[in-house]
Amino acid sequence: MKTLVGQERTLGGLPMGVVWGFVATLIFMAGDGLEHAWLSPYLIEKGLTVQQSATLFAVYGAILAIASYFSGVLTEMWGPRKVMVIGLVTWLIGQVLFIEYGLKLNNFAIMLPTYGIRGLGYPLFCYSFLVWVTYRSPERILATAVGLFWAAWSGGLYVVGSYFPAYMLPKIGYIGLLWSAVAWVLVGGIVGLIVVKGDVKKEQKGNPKEKLKSLMSGFTICIEQPKVAIGGVVRIINSTGIGSLPIFFPMYLKSNYGFTTEQFLQMWGTMWFANIIFNLIIPYISDKWLGWQKTIQWLGSFGMGVMLLVLLYTPEVFGSSFLALNIAGVLMGIVLCGFVPLSALVASLAPEKKGSAMAIVSFGAGMSYFIAPAIVGLFIGLIGAKGVIWIFAGTYFLGAYLMKFMKLPSEENNKNEIVLEKHAG
Repeated sequence: MKTLVGQERTLGGLPMGVVWGFVATLIFMAGDGLEHAWLSPYLIEKGLTVQQSATLFAVYGAILAIASYFSGVLTEMWGPRKVMVIGLVTWLIGQVLFIEYGLKLNNFAIMLPTYGIRGLGYPLFCYSFLVWVTYRSPERILATAVGLFWAAWSGGLYVVGSYFPAYMLPKIGYIGLLWSAVAWVLVGGIVGLIVVKGDVKKEQKGNPKEKLKSLMSGFTICIEQPKVAIGGVVRIINSTGIGSLPIFFPMYLKSNYGFTTEQFLQMWGTMWFANIIFNLIIPYISDKWLGWQKTIQWLGSFGMGVMLLVLLYTPEVFGSSFLALNIAGVLMGIVLCGFVPLSALVASLAPEKKGSAMAIVSFGAGMSYFIAPAIVGLFIGLIGAKGVIWIFAGTYFLGAYLMKFMKLPSEENNKNEIVLEKHAG
C-alpha cells in the first residue's frame, strides 16, 4: 500500500479530507454512543437479569473485537471506503432489528444477535478510516493526526453520547433516542464516505490462498514484528482499565461515600472533556519533544496506573468532596492522552504493512470491551472494588514495562551509534 499523492488543500499540514473525516467520526460515534450510559439498567428494569445484560454486552464486545481486527486487514485488501460502507450498513441493519424485534418485543434471544450485528459497525467504519489517516498524514505530525481521530472518537462516544441523551430522554424517550441514533450515524457515515477518496489498497492478484494470507497478516505480523504484538497488548491495557470503571465504580462510590450516579456521570463527562482538550496538546508535545515511546510509557501507562489509585483513594482522603473527585477525574483524563501516539508508533514499526499493524491495535481496542467486564465479573466478588482497581493499576504498570521494548528502529540505531562512538573514543 502506498501513500496517496497529489494536490489537496490542507489544514495544519493535514489534508482536508482527513479533517472532515474527523468530523464524520465524531458524528458517527455520537450516534453509536447514545445508549451506552443507560441501556443496561433499562433492560434490567424491563425484566432482564443482570446476568443476561452482562451476556449481551459480552457478545457485543466479542464481535466488536473481531470487527476491530478485520477493519485493518480488510482495508489493506479492499481500501477504506468499501470497509466503511460495510460498517455503516451493518450498524444500521443491527440497530433497526435490535429496536423493532429485540427491544420492542423484549425478546432477549433476538437482542443477542441483532446487538451483535451492530457491534460490527463502528470498528469497520471508524478503524478503517484510522488506517487511511496513518497513510495520508505526514509522519512529522502523525501522532497529532491520530490524536485528533481519538479526540473525535471519544468526543462523539463519551461527550455528545452522554449529554445529548441527558437532554433528550425526557422529550423523546428511550426508543425515540435509539431512532435518533440512526440519523446521527447516517449523517456521519455519508460525510465519511464522501471525503475518503482514492482508495489506498493493495491489488489482490493472487488466488484465494493469497487473500487468506492477507486476512491472516494481522497475526503473522506479530511473529515478523514482535513489537507490533507488544503494541497490541498495550492497547488492550489502555482501554481495559478505564473502560471497567462504569461497570462497578459508581456503585462503590454510592455505597461507601454517598456519591450519586448522576455525580459520577458528571465526573465521567468532565474527565472525557479534559481528555479531548489534551488529546490536541499531548500529541503535539510528543511529536515535537518527548517522543512517542516515552509519552506512552510514562504519561500513558505509568500515569494511568498512578491515577487509578489516586481516584480510588481520593474519597478516603477528602470524603464526599465532589470537587476533589472531579479534579482526580480531570487529571486521569489528561494522562490517558499519553496513549494517543500508540497507533502512530505501531504503524511506523511496519511501514509497508500499516494496515496489518493497525489491525492488531484495533483488535486490542476491541478486546478491551470483552476483557474489562470479564475481569470485573471474575474478581469483584473475591477482592472487592479496591482489589479490582489494584489489578487494573497493575496492568498499567505492566504496560509501562512493556514499552521499554517499543523503540523505533531509528531510535535504536541512534543508541547503537552512540555506544560505538564511546567505544571508539
